[in-house]
Amino acid sequence: MTDSGSSLDRDPLGSSENDGSDLLDGVWDVVVVGAGPAGSSAAYAAARQGRRVLLLDKAEHPRYKTCGGGIIGPSRDTLPEDFKLPLQDRIHNVTFALNGRFSRTRRSKRMLFGLVNRDEFDLRLVQSAEQAGAVLATGVTVSGVEQQGGDTRTVVVTTADGRRIEARAVVGADGSASRIGRHVGVTFDQIDLGLEAEIPVPESVVRHWAGTIHLDWGPLPGSYGWVFPKTESGTLTVGVISARGDGEATKKYLQDYIRRLGLSGFTPLVESGHLTRCRAEDSPLSRGRVLVAGDAAGLLEPWTREGISYALRSGRLAGEWAVRVAEAGGAADVRRQALNYAFAIKAGLGVEMRAGKLMLGAFEKRPHLFHAAVCLVDPAWRAFARTTQGHTTFAQIIRDYRAARRLAAVAGR
Repeated sequence: MTDSGSSLDRDPLGSSENDGSDLLDGVWDVVVVGAGPAGSSAAYAAARQGRRVLLLDKAEHPRYKTCGGGIIGPSRDTLPEDFKLPLQDRIHNVTFALNGRFSRTRRSKRMLFGLVNRDEFDLRLVQSAEQAGAVLATGVTVSGVEQQGGDTRTVVVTTADGRRIEARAVVGADGSASRIGRHVGVTFDQIDLGLEAEIPVPESVVRHWAGTIHLDWGPLPGSYGWVFPKTESGTLTVGVISARGDGEATKKYLQDYIRRLGLSGFTPLVESGHLTRCRAEDSPLSRGRVLVAGDAAGLLEPWTREGISYALRSGRLAGEWAVRVAEAGGAADVRRQALNYAFAIKAGLGVEMRAGKLMLGAFEKRPHLFHAAVCLVDPAWRAFARTTQGHTTFAQIIRDYRAARRLAAVAGR
């Protein structure tokens, strides 16, 4: 069998030069489905413990991904050791607007967060997982999972072309429309539609936006728009997001937003859309020897819909606990380790999500109060900055500051 500490130099779905056997045969300690930030983080965490790890993805890397590409403090702090961020820009300034009006720019001496192109960022995460010892197999479409329950020591991942891959534990990280998530029984109580345009612009326009993002509190309940400059690539990522249900209104918001910004004369390189799904609080995070992480588990920040940091953090935890599940001897031990994973998620990300849902509920009713606070009240601006930098969270702000609790209560009436 190929040494798990090195990357394969031939197609892992092909035949062995020696005996014609499939290189995916045998029992893997951990199989990770999906090579986005959650999956790569899970594979990295499991492989670092010396386990035999297989990372599957239906796409070849690098590939385009609909995403603003903001790397906030919690994302940066969860990256693999010696990971070099492929930063397109470093953000120090934020211009806030209320549906195109009452604009104000706030500035920070310290960097608020960085911006990346997801194709580059995800590729480097995959490479980190491979360097840790994981085996990558791309062009693999997973069709489902089979597990017998009881004291059965393995689970089978099935593929669209009829392959059966056996593992002691599986991590589902295959996105918000996850097949593994459906197997686990993940449920959602918030689904939003995001629309985005990647717009190439002249160098003079890029220089104007360098170091600055734009956030617009939109006309639809809970909606907002953003401009993220990808300075090194010479593009602006412009997007909007709102609750699913009125796609035409969301599309019109994006068109109006681009026009107001003076960008309608430039032809987008890519126009795309996606649904973000936020888990219900009682939604399961595992079933038998299968764990879910990232978008597949519905883990993202409910107000901002930021998902990269949730993917990286939950993926790392899933990889660590998948190793324990793989080592578990019987059904009772498997349940215990899976429950420990769920507790770790709920004690950290779950608390943050609860606070985010509170913020979203208030923001939907009174966006002008949030705009006034972040633009005119210095402590509110500092709280925003500290959150993006990773020094605090919405949950900590609500817990520690009476003014934040009051704002949320007043706005939510």
